[in-house]
Amino acid sequence: MSASRTLAASAGLLMASAGFARAVPSFALQTGQPCTACHIGAYGPQLTAFGRAFKIGGYVQTGGEGWKSNIPLSIMVFGSFTNTARNQPSPPQAHYADNNNATLDQVNAFLGGHIWENVGGLIQVTYSGISRGFNLDNTDLRAAFSVPFGKTDVLLGVDVNNGPTVQDPYNSSYAWGYPYVGSRLAPTPAAQPLLAGGLAGNSIGVTTYAWYDRSLYLEGGGYKTFSPHWLSFTGNAYGPGATAHVAPYARAAYEWNWAGQSAHVGGIFLRSALNPATGAFSSDRFNGSNTYTDTALDAGYQYLGDGTWTASALGIFNHEYDRLTASSALGGSSQSGNTLNQARVNVSGYYQQTYGATVAWAESWGTANPLLYPAAPVVGSANGRPSSTAFILEGDYVPFGKAESWARPWANLKLGIEYTIYTQFNGGRTNYDGFGRNAEDNNTLYVFAWFIF
Repeated sequence: MSASRTLAASAGLLMASAGFARAVPSFALQTGQPCTACHIGAYGPQLTAFGRAFKIGGYVQTGGEGWKSNIPLSIMVFGSFTNTARNQPSPPQAHYADNNNATLDQVNAFLGGHIWENVGGLIQVTYSGISRGFNLDNTDLRAAFSVPFGKTDVLLGVDVNNGPTVQDPYNSSYAWGYPYVGSRLAPTPAAQPLLAGGLAGNSIGVTTYAWYDRSLYLEGGGYKTFSPHWLSFTGNAYGPGATAHVAPYARAAYEWNWAGQSAHVGGIFLRSALNPATGAFSSDRFNGSNTYTDTALDAGYQYLGDGTWTASALGIFNHEYDRLTASSALGGSSQSGNTLNQARVNVSGYYQQTYGATVAWAESWGTANPLLYPAAPVVGSANGRPSSTAFILEGDYVPFGKAESWARPWANLKLGIEYTIYTQFNGGRTNYDGFGRNAEDNNTLYVFAWFIF
């Protein structure tokens, strides 16, 4: 598969880019609130209106009592089992079989919460049991200040993070979007927009934002990839390439909250000129750059009611236009101008914040490009098209995290099962890769246990 595509084939049509998204118990200790105050389903990462306000406000709200409220550390352990409908021709990673793999996916350490006055943040360090290495994962540091504005207030903030949408408060965007977990040992579609994670973990972003009357959210700033030294230090890699200059980023959203319900609509813009990656810590600077322009529209609705039944619906559509000048010169793209579109929608519901179900759909389509999407076993495309369609069915059981839960909020556990159905994969339904593999061969059963304390 060509390295010039926005994300590697392992990124996944429905997978979050930087790592598994999650809730952090230290926030519950700091605020004195149960996990249900900030998260739908008592676990997260899907935020309620209260949770969004806590994040936008800089992670500084307090209210907890005693020494426990000053502990900023949380630990997560995540294990899973993956089965695909058909064996892969070779193991997906070293130390694994070609199917039916049980693994310790991740062990994570989180430092999160109030740092000083109006300054707070979240820092995540991850050990991957799959790649057997450490890396700096989702990181979000911010300072926020409330100032009077007419008859209401406006919250002003400055944010430093390591990937577009890591700082975003809405779960319809990518870094904290559905699916919140997914297998890294199953085949996943190759074509992904840059906004879905091409700059996740390998860049630093600085943005400023304003939140007016807890309704209108505006944010703008830019991203620059790390130097090779910082990539090595953080355990990350360039992905599609290194920024030729600062990549501008903008976000706008409007939120309504009423009678135990919430809704929002918004948009995201990212424009990135990248020198294509030619190695883990190197980038080709002599053949021009590839320019990716992402424009996304997103929306969401939540019903919280009295907590007996909760529900949400989230969606995003992203249109990306690529000017692949460098990849064309290097023989990695059939033409310079390309488009890639992606839509994602998910609907979820919980009963008593304990029993949950989710249905999700995602589809990608765009310009045919045989050099960008070449034929190859499992990960390739026989017709050079990026088209893929996936459906996910998920069931969850969350025994802890409620106000009356045992050992709240130390003990947090989610047990879940996902089944992903592909009706189209890398451009086709049958023999999509040119080597006899069908889209349905990649249907994936994923069973997981997700513990954080």
